[in-house]
Amino acid sequence: MRRLFSTCAALLSLANISVVGIAQTDSTQITITQSNSQKVIAGAPDRFTGSVRVQSLFAAKEPARSSGGQVTFQPGARSAWHTHPLGQILIVTDGVGWVQKWGGPVQVIRKGDVVWIPAGVKHWHGATPTTTMAHIAFQEQLDGRVVDWLEKVTDEQYRLAK
Repeated sequence: MRRLFSTCAALLSLANISVVGIAQTDSTQITITQSNSQKVIAGAPDRFTGSVRVQSLFAAKEPARSSGGQVTFQPGARSAWHTHPLGQILIVTDGVGWVQKWGGPVQVIRKGDVVWIPAGVKHWHGATPTTTMAHIAFQEQLDGRVVDWLEKVTDEQYRLAK
C-alpha cells in the first residue's frame, strides 16, 4: 500500500508540472502533457447527477495500465453506482464530499484524504448537498476496462446519506 501511495503521489506531482512539451516518437522518451492541453468535459448524465467536471490527466500506455483524472463535483453532484475491476484510489484535493459502498454507511471525505476502494466494490462518491468536492482518481485497466457503470444514485438514496 505504501508503494502504491508513493506511485500515486509521484503521478500527482507529474500531472501538475507545466513544462514545454517534448515531441518524441521513441518509447523511451519522457512525455510531458501540458495542463492547458488536457481535455475537460462535463460528466456524462448517465454516469453523474448534477454539475460535474471531468479532466483526463493521463491514459494507460502499454505496458502500464494506470489512468487518472481530476473530477470536480458541485454541491449535490455525485457519481452513479459503479465498480472498478482492479480498485480505485481517490485523493481529495478540495472541499468535502461523501463516499459510500453498497449496503454500507456514508463516509465523509475531506481535502487531503486518500480513499482506497477495493476491486469489484459497488460504490459512489460526490459532493455533499452544500459543498463542492474535487478529487484525483487513479485506477488500472483490466482487459481494457477501468470502470463498470451501474444505476444512478437516486435522490432518496442521496438524501438518506445525510
